[in-house]
Amino acid sequence: MTNLLSPRPMGLARQFGLALALASGTALLAVPGLTDAAHAQKKKKDDKQEAAKPVYSPAFVKAYQALDVALKAPGADLAALKPQIVALQPLAVSPDEKLALGGMMFNAGIMSKDPAVQYEGVQLMLASGKANPEEAGRYNVVASQLASSLKQYDAARGFLQKAIDLNYSGQGVTPSDLQLSMAELYFSEDRNQEGLKYLADAIAARKAQAGKVDERWYRRGVSVAYEGEIVPQVYEFVEGWVSDYGTEANWRDAINLTRNLNDFPAPIMLDLFRLGDRVGSLNVKNDYIFYIESADSRRLPAEVKRVIDEAYQRGVIPKGSDSWVEEQYKLANGLIAQDKSALPGLERDAAAPTAQLRTVIAAADATLSYNEFAKAAGFYEKALAMPGADRDLVLTRLGIAQIGLKNYDAARETFGKVTGARMPVARLWSAFARQQASASAAATTPAALS
Repeated sequence: MTNLLSPRPMGLARQFGLALALASGTALLAVPGLTDAAHAQKKKKDDKQEAAKPVYSPAFVKAYQALDVALKAPGADLAALKPQIVALQPLAVSPDEKLALGGMMFNAGIMSKDPAVQYEGVQLMLASGKANPEEAGRYNVVASQLASSLKQYDAARGFLQKAIDLNYSGQGVTPSDLQLSMAELYFSEDRNQEGLKYLADAIAARKAQAGKVDERWYRRGVSVAYEGEIVPQVYEFVEGWVSDYGTEANWRDAINLTRNLNDFPAPIMLDLFRLGDRVGSLNVKNDYIFYIESADSRRLPAEVKRVIDEAYQRGVIPKGSDSWVEEQYKLANGLIAQDKSALPGLERDAAAPTAQLRTVIAAADATLSYNEFAKAAGFYEKALAMPGADRDLVLTRLGIAQIGLKNYDAARETFGKVTGARMPVARLWSAFARQQASASAAATTPAALS
């Protein structure tokens, strides 16, 4: 168990100074005796001072001291001493007595490696009400972990939520850690949907406060949703993850898991590989092979040539190492001049009022492959209004064209309308649009204001 808390004295009463650690059995906690407390009532002072004194009854002190000696004796057997602990509990009436007995039980549980006794002890300390907010936060975290180890998950969540409400943080533990732990409690019970919802809500709340989301929240959400094939949540977590933490490695993982969860046809794969090319995630030969196949040298020769040139330049596919790639390169290179010469006529036909849907889509796809984004966007917008259009395909590629035009907000709105099989790819493109918008805003921010 991770040691999230460091032991330190409570300081509520010198007689019952208590150091609190996790229930890992790695720390032995000292609980001093009650000599001073036994005589506390003999020292009369004013009412205000008296009210602040710890309150222990003579009966409690006597029983406590005897048990304390027995527990500290060499070779003490907790199992044999449990009847004395049970007998002492009814005598713990005052908050101070509950705190003292709870500390003793917690320590005894650590000595004997008995989490159930530790759990009883920390609950008693909490019930005393004597802990200040910082200490109460620590105690609730410990109680949560002990309850979880005993598979009492509802109780564990209750204690953990109290620690979160107290905004507890300490050595090696942050409020962000606690919220992730709350999700883990759901995952421990295979209540993955609830755990994912908790994480998603926590992310939304953090963003609403303009705060930075802990990357571990995204990673854990992606991991659980991916392993359980829980959709669409997996894509929601992936989108947020690469939007906020868009490293090349993260993008590669995001694209690969999206491929692994789906059996996309070539047109969708093409748009996924286009994104992979933009974010630098194409780093193995097969990535380029699949991209070339999806684009098709006969349909998009300029794009195929560019992709192969990139693979050659990067050394991912050494020149002369693959005859099929060489064949596709020659085919594409030979068709580019013809394709370019036919493009003005195709654009003219597509712009005509009587243009057929197939012609409009062909013009849109061709101009997009040549990075003529304004023309492509116009043709895709026209196609959207035509009967029989594959709306999700058109929206996806319209969004890509809008990114090319640096209309990032419009692109995200467009990708948000994509449904069906293309939705996972559209979410990734939306994340890319958001990332590009952030980079653009940062680049245009005056240095004095950045």
